[in-house]
Amino acid sequence: MDAGSRSRPAPAAPRPRGITDAEGRRVPLWQLLVRYALLLAVLALTVGPFLWQLSTSLKGPHEDIFSSPPRFLPGEPTLGNYTRVADTIPVWDYALNSLKVAAANVVTNCVGASLAGYALARMRFRGRRAAALAFVLAMLVPVEGIIIAQFTTMRDLGLNNTLIAVLLPGSIGAMNVLLMRNAFLNLPYEIEEAAYVDGASAWQRYLRIALPAVKGTLAVVAIFAFMGAWDDFLWPLIVLSDPDRFTLTIGLNYLHGTFANDERLVAAGTVIAVAPLIALFACLQRYFFRGVGEGAVKG
Repeated sequence: MDAGSRSRPAPAAPRPRGITDAEGRRVPLWQLLVRYALLLAVLALTVGPFLWQLSTSLKGPHEDIFSSPPRFLPGEPTLGNYTRVADTIPVWDYALNSLKVAAANVVTNCVGASLAGYALARMRFRGRRAAALAFVLAMLVPVEGIIIAQFTTMRDLGLNNTLIAVLLPGSIGAMNVLLMRNAFLNLPYEIEEAAYVDGASAWQRYLRIALPAVKGTLAVVAIFAFMGAWDDFLWPLIVLSDPDRFTLTIGLNYLHGTFANDERLVAAGTVIAVAPLIALFACLQRYFFRGVGEGAVKG
């Protein structure tokens, strides 16, 4: 056998025909049908109610939204319901108040949770495990159990009936701190040790090495913080009394009380409240789904 024949690569194994999974194994047709059927069922349960609300918000005043069988597509699509919502309540003022609280909540959680998570993951100090355990225990306490204490605290600070009082209790979430801690723990120690040898301070290691490597987890924290502040109803309802400072979730409650028989207005208000969440997730989804490779070394 000559050198040319010895260096010739062996023929590749034939690929299995049909549809294969990530490991190259052939997937039977019946399993594929079952998977897609389950995915469609989950999609219908999660996205179906929102699409129904969107369809209801676009139906005209003369359409029967309770017809049998129900009609999904509006026969006379119109945007008049959204205009009527704005004429009924100051929905854009409420949305601006919610946006202020949600944006501030994102900033405080991203900054505070990342700092606390980095300290718990990388710093060496007494009581570090006890502090991590305290954050875990804080997640087990229901909000209803501490809401009276929160209200009295805000009253003693003179912050009742302000947007700051709405923001403060959720400014740094325990779950967000633990998410950031786990993300920082997955980073290789060798990189920071090399930076430490080169004279980098703790702030430089945090800002230039650790934080850029956990952008995916930061996106998750930002989405959770925005959703939590935007969707919160009970705490703003308790701490706010001036209608000019109401958030969107409280303001939309007027549509249920005054116009309980007009489901088109309620559906339009619901779509207005959900639209910013969809826009935020659309902007951050590529970071949100990057958690598998979080903390890996990039060559």
